[in-house]
Amino acid sequence: MARALFWAFGIISVLGALGVLLNVRSTIHAALSLVVSLLGISGLFVLLQAELIGVLQVLVYAGAIVVLFVFVIMLLNLRGGRLGAENQPIMKIVGGAVVFAATVKLAGLLDAGRQTWPELPRAFGTVENVASVLYTDHLLAFEVSGILLLAGIVGAVALAKRELD
Repeated sequence: MARALFWAFGIISVLGALGVLLNVRSTIHAALSLVVSLLGISGLFVLLQAELIGVLQVLVYAGAIVVLFVFVIMLLNLRGGRLGAENQPIMKIVGGAVVFAATVKLAGLLDAGRQTWPELPRAFGTVENVASVLYTDHLLAFEVSGILLLAGIVGAVALAKRELD
């Protein structure tokens, strides 16, 4: 059952990534394909018993980041242009060949260096363990990222308010 789910989530991830690459005319469809790919990756994390990372994948990447992409696409009014439209089939074929060759090479390299996985402690990757490490060992980085996010929010509000006035 786990093997079938692994293949299903893997195929969903690859098909979503291909949708991002092949939707050159509609950037909104490409962003939605990115969501499909990220959801497949989240399912792979859950299969690896990393539920926290899987949920964070959905919340942060499939939720916040892709919504930000969609807002930028809508603000910039990006549409597929005619720039290089006659070369698009050639570029897709060349790009697909490069990706295929890189995938084959990477699979060979990963297979050559394969080792057995060490056993992890039972509490590894739990919310309690991650929070403990985050709020003790990496507290300064956590606080600095919070200040940077706050500065970005204040800047966005200031820019928006200036445009309204």
